[in-house]
Amino acid sequence: MLKDITLGQFFPGNTIVHRLDPRTKLALTVIYITALFTARGAFGYALMFAVLVTCLILSRIKPAAVLRGLRPIFIIIIITVVLNIFFVRGETVLVEYGFVVITLEGLQTALFMALRLMMLIVGTFLLTYTTSPIALTDGLERIFNPLKKIRLPVHEFAMMMSIALRFIPTLIEETDKTMSAQKARGADFESGGLIKRAKAILPLIIPLFISAFRRADELATAMESRCYHGGEGRTRMKALKAAARDYLALLFGAAIITGVILLRS
Repeated sequence: MLKDITLGQFFPGNTIVHRLDPRTKLALTVIYITALFTARGAFGYALMFAVLVTCLILSRIKPAAVLRGLRPIFIIIIITVVLNIFFVRGETVLVEYGFVVITLEGLQTALFMALRLMMLIVGTFLLTYTTSPIALTDGLERIFNPLKKIRLPVHEFAMMMSIALRFIPTLIEETDKTMSAQKARGADFESGGLIKRAKAILPLIIPLFISAFRRADELATAMESRCYHGGEGRTRMKALKAAARDYLALLFGAAIITGVILLRS
């Protein structure tokens, strides 16, 4: 299950989505999330689903990687669906047995909420799938660059975000190795109830904390040995420059959110 978490992974490629400016992809991600939460009804969600599928096709991300990223949130999706089915009231009653009432409006809300959650996860994962951590850091720093005038540590903030995303797969791999080592010594993480499983996971916390602090110390030493002093006076090997495809992509995003708003009326 841990290996199914794909947040923070980068799949190198030379597609049009990979070649977009990271600032453009960050802006499009915000537009996509806004449009997704603005969408209402079958036509609105159909438009957002078509947009998501188009982006996945253009980025050439394998469907297996997308499905693998959805597996860890499967339980959350099921809980969301069940809560909406049983607690959303409507006029068209389908099943009524005692205090249990299932309505057509509840089923529709459950379906739309599940679709929204899955499309939200896949859409946001697409940003890290197609953008390297270095490019993402540069994009965040350039977007928030005006905040430097009020003495906000923009470069440090962007660097922390990049490092956090970069080390998510590393920590997941470290957790999997630690669990395998403890299973070889007789640890049981799968049997028993929820409380027993939670207690079984507690011995993993200390080794993971030690490993995380060790990696952080090694990273800090490596940065200091390379005379890293933050963003002041720092140059970049590849300067960010918007191209025609970036402006077309932003126009496409504006058209999407306009279409979603029109479909609401």
